[in-house]
Amino acid sequence: MSDESTIISAAELPASAVAHLQSVAAFYDSADLESRWAAETYREMLAHYYNLLIPPSASVLEVGCGSGGLLAHLHARRRVGVDLSERQIQRARDRIPDGHFHVQSGEALTLDEHFDYIIVSDTVNYAADVQRLFARLHSVSHAKTRLIVNFHNTVWRPILSFATWLGLRVRHPESSWLSRSDIRTLLDLADWELLKTSSHILLPTKCFGLESLVNRYMAPLLPHLCLTIFCVARPRPPRSSQRLTTSVIIPARDEAGNIEAAVRRIPQMGTRTELIFVEGHSKDGTWNEIQRVACEFSNKNIMCIRQPGTGKGDAVRAGFAAATGDVLMILDADLTTPPEELPKFYDVIATGHAEFANGVRLIYPMEDEAMRFLNLCANKVFSLLFTWLLGQSIKDTLCGTKAMLRSDCERLAANRSYFGEFDPFGDFDLLFGAGKLNLKIADIAIRYGDRTYGSTNIARWKHGWLLLRMALVAAKKLKFV
Repeated sequence: MSDESTIISAAELPASAVAHLQSVAAFYDSADLESRWAAETYREMLAHYYNLLIPPSASVLEVGCGSGGLLAHLHARRRVGVDLSERQIQRARDRIPDGHFHVQSGEALTLDEHFDYIIVSDTVNYAADVQRLFARLHSVSHAKTRLIVNFHNTVWRPILSFATWLGLRVRHPESSWLSRSDIRTLLDLADWELLKTSSHILLPTKCFGLESLVNRYMAPLLPHLCLTIFCVARPRPPRSSQRLTTSVIIPARDEAGNIEAAVRRIPQMGTRTELIFVEGHSKDGTWNEIQRVACEFSNKNIMCIRQPGTGKGDAVRAGFAAATGDVLMILDADLTTPPEELPKFYDVIATGHAEFANGVRLIYPMEDEAMRFLNLCANKVFSLLFTWLLGQSIKDTLCGTKAMLRSDCERLAANRSYFGEFDPFGDFDLLFGAGKLNLKIADIAIRYGDRTYGSTNIARWKHGWLLLRMALVAAKKLKFV
């Protein structure tokens, strides 16, 4: 390196660590690094999964970018890379003329910019101090930044060593072999909150088209055998609560007997709480009751609208479009979720503990008529399926009570075309969208009670099959890709 300070100063790292970084830089400055065909194929495969995680509008920083092989395949709006090797950085500049590249180590980043996504791809094992590297990345991140780290599964260590011996894989400096649990711990120590993990690529080379079938359909079913592990994390937010405004969307069809109780029982949250009733072509006078209650409780901020289409999902989207609050909540008008539970959802969002609050009815004992046995079994099955699909724990997929920031809801709506307008309920649409945006999802335990008025709008068998079909659509979009 022409400038030793671009690695890191001895005052910041022990001399042995500085020596390690210098040796890594020297290796990549002088080694014969003509790309093997297998390496190019592997980078294209990695880029495929990164492009599923990173929207084209994002700014991206890759730490340890090498010659830009991965960045060249990304669709991001802005691409920036740093690497220890001057020779590699020059090759990256030649390869990506509109990119921006700097000779720096991750442990000593000095960029004056904040990025939407930060990538550490297959280089974390060459770092001198991984915890310090992760900690330093906060200097180039903002509250919504996502850090994506991918690294090799230790199961593949003998296979990769054999491929190197055969000359099929470029020889690299001696490295660490960090496990999934090691990365989780180091992220936590550096104040990064792990959101989800996934495993990809069973066949990392071209094999007459067989690699596409194996990696798309077999790899999701055999995650422990996959070559590379992806970890997605966010900066751990401060736990100080913001003072936000709140909009509670209440879809209501044939719920006339619950409207006044909802208004009386929903507590004030944040600096202002507005109630938005979205009436859905009722036959029991629900619309007239909503208007009556709005007049009677004129001291409260109540909005009354009629949904343009049909189904709860359409009603929720209409309510979201009309809402003015910072935090958007959904409360089913049947009041089987007690309105008094809503401050839990507000607090989770306002403190930044999570970015999507999902109600869970399956933890506390339920009232006798709250949920039938077959419904309970179906909810358990869907919770396991969604946990696998989204890579985050989802204990209850069909609880109607949810909350998120309006700004995140707008991002979700802009990204809705990825899955399509296929969800008449709105629950799956929101959960899939939150997963695609890499939002932190938190399960909020609630007490689930009996209906006191009316009957359910759910046709259990008909809607059950529809929910299963939607889950299969999501599997195709999220797992078998």
